[in-house]
Amino acid sequence: MLDEYQDRLDFLYSRLNYEWVGMPRIPAELRLGRMRRLLRGLGDPHLGLRVIHIAGTKGKGSTAAMMAAALTASGLRTGLYCSPHLHRLEERFCIDGRPASPRELVELVDDVRVVVEKLELDDPHLLHHRGPTFFEITTAMGLLHFARRQVQAVVLEVGMGGRLDSTNVVHPVLSIITSIAFDHVRQLGSTLDAIATEKAGILKRSRPAVSGVRDAEPRRVIARFAAQRRCPLHELGIDFVFETLLPRQPLVRPTPCEVHAQTWRTDWGTLELPLIGPHQAHNAAVALAGLDLLAEVEPSLVVDREAVIRGFSNLRWPARVEVLGESPWVVLDGAHNVVSAQALATTLLTCFPASPRTLVFGTTRDKDLPGQLRALLPLFDSLIATRYVENPRSVPPEDIALAIAAIDGRTARITQDPAAALDLALVCVTGPLALVCVTGSLFLAAETRGIMLGQPSVRPVTGVVI
Repeated sequence: MLDEYQDRLDFLYSRLNYEWVGMPRIPAELRLGRMRRLLRGLGDPHLGLRVIHIAGTKGKGSTAAMMAAALTASGLRTGLYCSPHLHRLEERFCIDGRPASPRELVELVDDVRVVVEKLELDDPHLLHHRGPTFFEITTAMGLLHFARRQVQAVVLEVGMGGRLDSTNVVHPVLSIITSIAFDHVRQLGSTLDAIATEKAGILKRSRPAVSGVRDAEPRRVIARFAAQRRCPLHELGIDFVFETLLPRQPLVRPTPCEVHAQTWRTDWGTLELPLIGPHQAHNAAVALAGLDLLAEVEPSLVVDREAVIRGFSNLRWPARVEVLGESPWVVLDGAHNVVSAQALATTLLTCFPASPRTLVFGTTRDKDLPGQLRALLPLFDSLIATRYVENPRSVPPEDIALAIAAIDGRTARITQDPAAALDLALVCVTGPLALVCVTGSLFLAAETRGIMLGQPSVRPVTGVVI
């Protein structure tokens, strides 16, 4: 079984994988026709699924996880598709919080591989351009898995953007856009207007939508798309509101916030957030608005307050302000853009004890490195620059150290891998409330988490990178 499993991973990682090589500046290869042909060869498994499709610069994964947890707690068999994974590929397609099994992964790869090879045999152009891609194949695997297991609802997270994303072949019962901010600007555009245009591409004709977008410019773009496509649009600040309730200071341990949320349909009252950070109140409010809208368009998918409380209390969402150690506190977070770094900084100030703090930072090429550092550096006493090692897109730690020195004149210690960085950080901290925060990339958080929990990521032994 282990050999079979590894062989299927090797096949998947031999495909063009934008998570490893980075997206092209002009995504000419990102077209949905190839994805539709792949799904057609599998019998169009997505057409029978009731999908909640979620896009957004920030918060889409957390919003998706909250919605899926609440749906599961209400007794509905629920699929959740999110990317990237932390440790094992099967994490990308969960049902009721449980990843697909290794046996199921082998079977899914085998069935999809047959169709991929037939498509490439029939169309030499596809073979020449190495399509379908890793993300297209894994998305098809997820949709096929959910169809076979006869899930009652699927919460589907967009990979990047929306309009040309491989997930945008579905016919959702509702669409959600959580937020619009600057990220992937080479691919999505350098203005909020352009980014909103790409993400609004998930809106489908006559299908309702929820928007948690705050800024006026992208709000107008989304509203215009919704009007053109006759999508009933429910907007934050108009159709639903929320209030964030911060934990009382002083704190002696990490403490989540609470949220009071009210939609056009339900006063949800005050709920403890399942994830740490004031920004999670926004994500929870969007998720609750999505659940209310879902109940209106699909009466069999109603979720009440008690189910939300149960779902939130059982939710675990790794590497999102995840506390993995105490004395010192060790916090992992996958913040990889400026907005996420700012949210992390606010979280450390409002939800954690005041204490000496050490930053372990590594990030990805094409990200706004100075912007991330400006958000984080003022909170930390000690600085360690590092890199993740399983993906070739990491920024050399020497470059990070130079950026730190240019911003505030301090000298960061340099390590070449997460294990060495973690060892050094634990030496740097002092005091029972001291804190080590590992952030800058979900890849770095995943590798550090694997070290701490003894479950390193599973990668192909061939190490193929296209």
